[in-house]
Formats: sequence, C-alpha cells, structure tokens
Amino acid sequence: MNTSAPLLKVDGLHSGYGKIPVLHNLTFSIWPSEIIAILGSNGAGKSTLMRTLSGLLQPTAGTISFAGSEISGLDPSQIVSRGLAQAPEGRRMFSGLTVEENLRLGAFARADKSADSLRRDIDSIFEYFPRLKERRRQLAGTLSGGEQQMCAIGRALMASPKLLMIDELSLGLAPIIVETLLDTLVRVHESGTTILLVEQDASVALGFADRAIVLETGEITRMGDSKTMLAEDDIVKNYLGERT
Repeated sequence: MNTSAPLLKVDGLHSGYGKIPVLHNLTFSIWPSEIIAILGSNGAGKSTLMRTLSGLLQPTAGTISFAGSEISGLDPSQIVSRGLAQAPEGRRMFSGLTVEENLRLGAFARADKSADSLRRDIDSIFEYFPRLKERRRQLAGTLSGGEQQMCAIGRALMASPKLLMIDELSLGLAPIIVETLLDTLVRVHESGTTILLVEQDASVALGFADRAIVLETGEITRMGDSKTMLAEDDIVKNYLGERT
C-alpha cells in the first residue's frame, strides 16, 4: 500500500452542466509518480471529470484536493499555477499561431516566465518531440493530427505540472503515432511527472497505466491494477471485444 499523501484526492464529487447531472459521487485518489487511466465509453463522463478537475466546471457537491490544498472553486489559471495541467480532447490548437507560440502560451500561469527559463523548457519539449522542433515556425493549424497532439502535450508540459492530464490521447490517430506518443510519455513520467490518461481505447489505457478507474454513466464501477483488469472477462467483453 502507498503510504504517502495523495497528490490528487477526489471525495464525493458531483458535477454536470446546469441542471443536468453527469458525475455522481466520485471518490478516488492519485499518488505521486503514478500513471492512472480513466476508462469508459462515450458518454461515461470522462471529459466532464477532466473539465471539473481543471476548473472549467464547478462541482455541485464534493471536494477536490491537489497537493494537500483544496482547489474546488478555483479558476483554471489558478489550478494550472498549482501544478495541474491538461492536454484537452481535440488538441485545441491556436491554429493561427506557430508551434512555438502555442508552446509559450502553456507557460501563462506559471511563476517563472523568464526568457532563460522559457527557452530551456521549450528546448526540453523539442527533445521529447523532435518533429515539433522541425516545425517550430509552422502554423499549428497546418500540422497533422499526431503533430497537434504532440504540441498539445508540449503546451501542457510548459506549465511545469506535477500532474499531467491527457484527454483522449489516441483519438483519430494511427496506432504507430499513438505508440510513439506513449513512448514519450514514459520519458515524461520518468522525469517525475504524474500522469492521468483519459482514454476510450482500453488497450491503450490498460497497457500504459499502473491503475485504472472505470466510469460508467458518471459513476465509478471499477478501480484496480491495470494488468489485472486486462485479464478480466467483463472488461475484455465491454471494452476490448470478445476473447477469441
């Protein structure tokens, strides 16, 4: 059992859109240096959870604590400045700006915005993603889907996060590109960043994460070791297809 304090603690969380409830009484924790996957089909509430953790939606009940402090009710920039950053579903590039300009925008909420610090961190992103260095002056809207995902992850890393959240990493991407991204995320994790991966593709999520949380219609129905889940018949049937 992990005896350290959790990095992220969600307790009794309810959230939704106006009078439409989506998330119901979610309780879970993420510890430093973990890789956690949130698994679920379309409409399960995965993106609503990400928006709530990021401050784009406010909980209707429950609490969210990050690095020992309550963050429920904070605005997104305050949450980013505390070390929780997201690469959103659909990449969300500023299409009329260059790759490097998009990366620089990721540092908007951090305390150290000195030229030397930004240059050092951009160079670090280019080490993770050499293709971005080749396209640093190219407009982000002209990048391929895989390149945009690289840029979205790089932009989130520019916030120097303790916890990096990635919403639907594999969406619309070829398997070989997803594999390349996962290899890079292993290196990001080895540098000390905790990762929360929200993913519809169970084979991607369970193959990458240490633990997984299964969401169904806004509720947690399963939590546990990812490799154990891969061996369970109901997980295979519901998310990976029937065994052959």
